[in-house]
Amino acid sequence: MWNLLKNALKIKELRARIIFTLFMFALFRLGTFIPVPGVNRELLKEAVTQGGLLSLIDIFAGGGLSNFSIFALGVFPYINASIIMQLLGAIFPKLEEIMREGGEEGRRKIAMWTKYLTFFLALIEAGALLITFSNQGYVTAKGILSQLTIVFTLVAGTYVLFWMGEKITEKGIGNGVSLIIFAGVISRIPVGVGEIVRLYGKTGGISLTQIIITIIGFLAILLGILYLYQSERRVPVQYAKRIVGRRMYGGQSTYIPLRLIQAGILPIIFASAFLTFPGTIGQFFPGTWIDSVGKALTRSNSFWYNLFFFLLVVFFTYFYTEISFNPNELSENLKKWGGFIPGVRPGEATTQYIARIINRVTFPSALILGLIAIVPNFFFGATQIRAFYFGGTSILIIIGVALETVQQIDAYVKMRHYEGLLK
Repeated sequence: MWNLLKNALKIKELRARIIFTLFMFALFRLGTFIPVPGVNRELLKEAVTQGGLLSLIDIFAGGGLSNFSIFALGVFPYINASIIMQLLGAIFPKLEEIMREGGEEGRRKIAMWTKYLTFFLALIEAGALLITFSNQGYVTAKGILSQLTIVFTLVAGTYVLFWMGEKITEKGIGNGVSLIIFAGVISRIPVGVGEIVRLYGKTGGISLTQIIITIIGFLAILLGILYLYQSERRVPVQYAKRIVGRRMYGGQSTYIPLRLIQAGILPIIFASAFLTFPGTIGQFFPGTWIDSVGKALTRSNSFWYNLFFFLLVVFFTYFYTEISFNPNELSENLKKWGGFIPGVRPGEATTQYIARIINRVTFPSALILGLIAIVPNFFFGATQIRAFYFGGTSILIIIGVALETVQQIDAYVKMRHYEGLLK
């Protein structure tokens, strides 16, 4: 294994990309410890550890919220903006046409609109946090100028993270925004371990039996997600023989790999971000039914939280699969290159066949992702350990981003004629 990693590091371009990504991680971690002035951070840390919306934001921000740093909002505003743009694309055909067929110019337009929407949502979320913390006595800054400084510092921090994500995608390895979320989740695991150590042996704390059960449950969830993430449905494909000059091409058999979890980690991330909307809006109306609904939908031990989280994961699994996988395009490409599925006519019949398989794969995938997201909440709740540190959401993000990044590194290695990292 070390030899394989050494081969990867021998490639100058790949080595530079890995170093750049690690450098951005270091900047991200540094930023989570640069505090925004005017907030009592000790009281805030106690509130964040109680669970709910603040804990959810904190884990994605890598502890930035509990420190009330410049990165306190994390990349949630950008994720929410991306969700809204995707939903609008499904509603308005003109926008969908720009997304699918606009080419480079269309991608630039969508990226520009997403940035504008990110600013608007970041402003709302920063304002909601300021109102909440002011009502609860966490904010010590009273002047309007000081409070505006807090809001715009948080908005600027979100844009810095968004910019870092773009740079990682461009000059580093993997998807930049996903890697920033990955770094944030990883950084909170030692906090969870520290909490277990603190509660062990404490009056009213947890016992050794509960710790053992937690470890076994964590490993079972980890292995289960690994197995499911690597599972795939293989659609056989046969290429017809054709003669070009004196040579014969084609004739070989291969397959199209359709992963069981086709949408990857995005449904979990989208559902988590979407659940913050009611809680964020509720902060503007403290003590009202809107606030009560928002709090009910952001408590990990709440029935309504888990029900809506499950339904949102199922919805976004179908939604993302629909917009990212085009059976008609795949059918046309097979026909263009002389490929066909044995027993299925090329053209419309192949499109319908692939669409039918996708639907069959997506249904169990959506249910499994939904269960992965909520079952650990009940399991770790029974052991009195904070579920958001070791929950299915965190584990799936860690595994999904890690596997996708390793696969990208493997592709770079194989392009340079080395043996890949993946067997």
